[in-house]
Amino acid sequence: KEQIFFFIYGLLDSVEYREKFKNNLFKEQPRIPIIPEYDLFQTLSDLGKKLSDLHVNFDSVEKYPIQLKEGDLRLLYIENPVEFFKVKKMRFADKSKETVIYNSNLTIQNIPIEAYDYQISGRSALEWVMERQAIKTDKKSGIINDPNDYANNIIENPAYPLELFQRIITVSLETNRIVNSIPPLGL
Repeated sequence: KEQIFFFIYGLLDSVEYREKFKNNLFKEQPRIPIIPEYDLFQTLSDLGKKLSDLHVNFDSVEKYPIQLKEGDLRLLYIENPVEFFKVKKMRFADKSKETVIYNSNLTIQNIPIEAYDYQISGRSALEWVMERQAIKTDKKSGIINDPNDYANNIIENPAYPLELFQRIITVSLETNRIVNSIPPLGL
């Protein structure tokens, strides 16, 4: 059962599958073709397991070694980490998307453009994180959603939003690498 699950996970990430069934995937449930060769089934299952592990355990992958405009974080003296890492809304510095202004203290530079290729529901995972790691007020209820509260009170790490961004860069690049290694399906 697990092999079948991971096979489907790998299949649904296949570029060939997504291209061939692009129109159908917008309108109906995905159709799962029967793969006649066991080796191809096993390969897709193995790659699907790697992708699944990567996506489920995103919080424990290596942080991508970002370059900051301000220099090396390890060398900075940070008197008040809660205020220093507080994120209000990350934004792009320009259209290239290689630079993200994290907050007034930090600017992330040289983000690999290929990291934006990994998309979830038509948006890159990095842009999704940028949108979610922002202070927002619900118009109806007035409830404030502040990712800094989660970082400071639950995770007890004020730098969590920055580290999450770094990890999603790693997840995106590794996902692209695995997806690009999926062999032709012959659909």
